[in-house]
Amino acid sequence: MRIGELSRASGVSARSLRYYEQQGLIHSRRTSGGWRDFDPCMVEHLLAAGLCSVTIGELLPCLAAPPEERTGVMEAILAKEVARLEAKRRDTDRELDVLQTLRRDVTDSLGTTAQAEDSTNVPGQYT
Repeated sequence: MRIGELSRASGVSARSLRYYEQQGLIHSRRTSGGWRDFDPCMVEHLLAAGLCSVTIGELLPCLAAPPEERTGVMEAILAKEVARLEAKRRDTDRELDVLQTLRRDVTDSLGTTAQAEDSTNVPGQYT
């Protein structure tokens, strides 16, 4: 997969991909024409998950190792990232609850005001 294709598929800029390669976080092979050729299976999921460069750097060597040589580091890193994202989701859910309550209160307040105005302007009714 060429760098532009990987960039479009993952949503990561070609410049960032080149930086990740320069830092040794990802690797490419060169085609006979000199183009970078990335393995999409190893990179797309990590980049699409929104992981930071440090975490990607920790995970890529684990993914490159044959399963029998893996030490459990990858599982521990992934578990940490899952916990981080779950905490972030809880924070986001809390913020949404507050905003929805505020929105409901404002909507209810506007509805009450509109009903009060309607009842005072009923034709034939004296205030």
